[in-house]
Amino acid sequence: MEIKEAIIKAKNKEQIAFNFLLDTYWNDVYAFQLKRTQNENDAEDITIQTFSKAFDKIDTYNEDYKFKTWLITISKNIHIDLVRKQKKSINDTSKDNEDNYFDIVDDSPTPEDSIITEQNLANLLRDIKKLKPHYQEVINLRFFQELSYKEISEELKEPINNVKVKLLRAKKLLAAIITKS
Repeated sequence: MEIKEAIIKAKNKEQIAFNFLLDTYWNDVYAFQLKRTQNENDAEDITIQTFSKAFDKIDTYNEDYKFKTWLITISKNIHIDLVRKQKKSINDTSKDNEDNYFDIVDDSPTPEDSIITEQNLANLLRDIKKLKPHYQEVINLRFFQELSYKEISEELKEPINNVKVKLLRAKKLLAAIITKS
């Protein structure tokens, strides 16, 4: 799949296009944030938020610019916003401005889902323990406690799109671990 084709499909809310774009640009955005934050967890969180916001606002993407540049700009702005929030006084009682998030359609099983369901439970649990704790948590909530995206979002106090991107990333990492085993 080509980038332009993936963007068109993503604008039509096709999940496979979101997966392709995430796979293609994850390392670029993550490396950019790792340089800025000097912290793996912060870089990962900002990268998740970047893809969440990008997928939410995919219709606003202007094809005159490179998609990677657009993602990096979103990422940079999220980081700036987080730094500003951290600098705010603890006594500041103004409410945070919550963006409206739209659903990313996820109704078809992905190749990662197939690999995951083919494994026996003991091996699967062993492999899940190799993931970072926040990925273990989202996998547990979705597949073992069978919570909806909305319920996971409420449980983790994160926007639904962040949950979806984090779950997508967790499934990809888990699939990679499983195929290496």
